[in-house]
Amino acid sequence: MIYLDNAATTRPCREAAETVAKAMTELWGNPSAGHTPGRKAMAALEQARERVLKALGPGSERGSLTFTSGGTEADNLALFGAAKKQIHRGRHIISSKAEHEAVLKCLEELKAEGWAVTLLDPDASGRIPVEAVGEALQPDTVLVSLMLVNNETGGINEIPRVAELLRERGSRALLHTDAVQAFLKLPFSPAGLGADLITLSSHKICGPKGAGALWCRNGLRLPPLLRGGGQEGGLRSGTEPMPAILGFGAAAEAISADKDHTARYTALRRILEEELPGALFLGDPEACAPHICSLSFPGARAEPLMNELDSKGICVSRGSACARGRRSHVLEAMGLPAKVIDGALRISFGPENTPEEVREACACLREAVDRYFPGAGK
Repeated sequence: MIYLDNAATTRPCREAAETVAKAMTELWGNPSAGHTPGRKAMAALEQARERVLKALGPGSERGSLTFTSGGTEADNLALFGAAKKQIHRGRHIISSKAEHEAVLKCLEELKAEGWAVTLLDPDASGRIPVEAVGEALQPDTVLVSLMLVNNETGGINEIPRVAELLRERGSRALLHTDAVQAFLKLPFSPAGLGADLITLSSHKICGPKGAGALWCRNGLRLPPLLRGGGQEGGLRSGTEPMPAILGFGAAAEAISADKDHTARYTALRRILEEELPGALFLGDPEACAPHICSLSFPGARAEPLMNELDSKGICVSRGSACARGRRSHVLEAMGLPAKVIDGALRISFGPENTPEEVREACACLREAVDRYFPGAGK
């Protein structure tokens, strides 16, 4: 199998899998319990937290990390928590039409509750112009939520510049960024981003599903989304899913040890561009993360191409796994023609992918286009 859908999920690394097994067989105690098994579990839990914080990089010590069930819950906690926290200052939120559904669905609910929500359009590169944020900013804006790397196009939003804009304008708006597709794929840190809230996910970095995290800067105390026993400092009640969390920590430590992943993904993307001359690559490669490539064969249909590749053991996608066959809302927001959107595929790289795999996938894709849609392409 050649797996090229790493933006959807990644294969768990050996370190994570071994840690999950150990958590289930040796560290199965409830970390809130006061006896020896509980204390051992709590020590392991805090070690996992430190591993993720260390992988997050400089400035992570100036905030806290709350474990969640995944990136979706972390986004929900950030948006609903920030809105409730800031409601006395205003009821205006800025985000974009290119966000993940986990953010967009939260904004729909907040809008139904009376919040004013401004959704900005991405530009041709798939990014949200910083100038557009400035134009949308109002005195009663209390939250700006923009993803760091778009999960469909790889477009990189300039979060540090947005943070600088908010400071320059004297805005008291909180800045949240969903960094799920950037964590341990592009170099960034809380210190460099300047965000107040950062969403992370385990299964995008070769960890197990069922774990994510929200980094929150010191001094910012959000109201909880889930109430109960007061775990995770009172911000996320519920007995911690130890296997998933410990696996998350192990994956973060293992993947962060690889300092060359960005250069390797850039080389793989270059192979795609060389081997697929008939493809239209969406977005500006200079403004996109190299591990996510959105490309189209205008006039073709992505579904048959994806199915043909799948029959040969090659896994790609039409876009976000959450879309489930629907036309990409991100590509629509970019204003692309229907024939481009309908012929679009997403190829996304992970730590295990090799140049040979990418070349083989390109050969199969060229053959599929020629067979089913002769003449399609840019």
